[in-house]
Amino acid sequence: MSSRTREYLRALASYKSAVVGIAVIMALVAISIYTVIAIPYDEAVRLWRAGEQHWLDAPKNAFPSWYSFVLQKRLPETIIRDTTKPGPGVYKVDVPAGELIRILRIDIDFRFDYDDFPSEINIFYSVRFNRSAPQVTMTWTKPDGTTVQLRKFTPSSDGAYYVSIDRDLTSREVERIVAKLGARPNYELSPTMSLFAVEDRSILESDKVQVLKGNYRLSVEGLLFDPQSDFDVKLVVYGKVYGWAGTDHLRRDIGIALLWGTPIALSFGLIAAVAVALIQMSVGAVSAWFGGAVDNAIQRVTEIFIVLPFLPTLIMVQTLYKVDIWTLLLVIIALLSFGPGVKNYRALFLQLKESQYIEAAKSYGAGSARIVALHLIPRVMPTMIPSIVFSVADFVFLEAALAILGIGDPRTPTWGKVIQDSFYGGALFKGLYYWTLEPAFLLLITSLSFALVGFALDKIFNPRLREV
Repeated sequence: MSSRTREYLRALASYKSAVVGIAVIMALVAISIYTVIAIPYDEAVRLWRAGEQHWLDAPKNAFPSWYSFVLQKRLPETIIRDTTKPGPGVYKVDVPAGELIRILRIDIDFRFDYDDFPSEINIFYSVRFNRSAPQVTMTWTKPDGTTVQLRKFTPSSDGAYYVSIDRDLTSREVERIVAKLGARPNYELSPTMSLFAVEDRSILESDKVQVLKGNYRLSVEGLLFDPQSDFDVKLVVYGKVYGWAGTDHLRRDIGIALLWGTPIALSFGLIAAVAVALIQMSVGAVSAWFGGAVDNAIQRVTEIFIVLPFLPTLIMVQTLYKVDIWTLLLVIIALLSFGPGVKNYRALFLQLKESQYIEAAKSYGAGSARIVALHLIPRVMPTMIPSIVFSVADFVFLEAALAILGIGDPRTPTWGKVIQDSFYGGALFKGLYYWTLEPAFLLLITSLSFALVGFALDKIFNPRLREV
């Protein structure tokens, strides 16, 4: 057996396409092992289902970081400054201004050297006081010295100031630029653009506004009215690229789903392919060997399962019971256990049943279970290996297709779930092609790698195909 295995492996290594396929499969297995260790399943599900509140510091619909190299343009990355986590560019000074009154001044400095505007600007704040809420003024200073008052308010609780959707700031900025330049800009002004744009007369003659690079400052001055009062600020300047896989419409890191989609796809495909093949082969062997009433009963059950609508049955089960992905896998195996493969294996076993070595085994007193398990099935096993490898790709695509149709497990981050989210999130209409193409590419290379290995195995175990 070992010498025959080595012979098969040497024959497999002679096919370059099979070597490439095996290399890709091994890489996918390595990614799966890393994912299971680095991101436990429960943690991945928690992060994927946490929603937008958990991902407030991540940009929405951000491209992968490598997209900057494709465009040959330095797209902005997210900049975060938090007074609760002191670091470079964060200054907080508390100055007494009377017996009870204090002036709290916060300065947050950062450098912006990117070739495009940020996607959003949010300022999150937390306030603590006993009797009187503080009075807070927020001011934005640009590298050219231009000062813009963002907001003046009295916060009564923790909250956020969403600069990018402040219509009042937009109106004030339009008035300020018109007063400064003497005319209205040709481009559509937004708070994000106005706070990062070059302000000179050249922008009045162009539809493309330029980014002003340099050092920016957010100044927050708070008037505190009791000794226990305090105020903290977190500035988030959202970029347009994030991580190696980008983000979706809920700000989630798509890389989590792409990584966890790998072990799920491989395990789903391998378990389904091996289980269905072994069950169909065993059922076919029992049907051919015993014949008579047993054969007749198995064939009638097989015919019922063949005409049973597969996809509508899965939709009904998922709609009624909301099963998880592994229960869905068991349902798929159960529905395919009596598929067309049973009849194919039965026909093959009917021929083997009349072989001389089977007659010899019967003459030596071997029982039916021994003959089926040790003489019939092992003879068919080599021819079954290529079909198992081929069917892995089929089941990987099946899992993705079910998720795209909304039949899969909504809790589990998979490649199909990412594609479904991209469809409902309007990825193709918004030009967010990475959102769809990344999981589609992983599906393609996974299926292609198993197909390459399957073609080589088919030629090895079926010599008549070697000349084709």
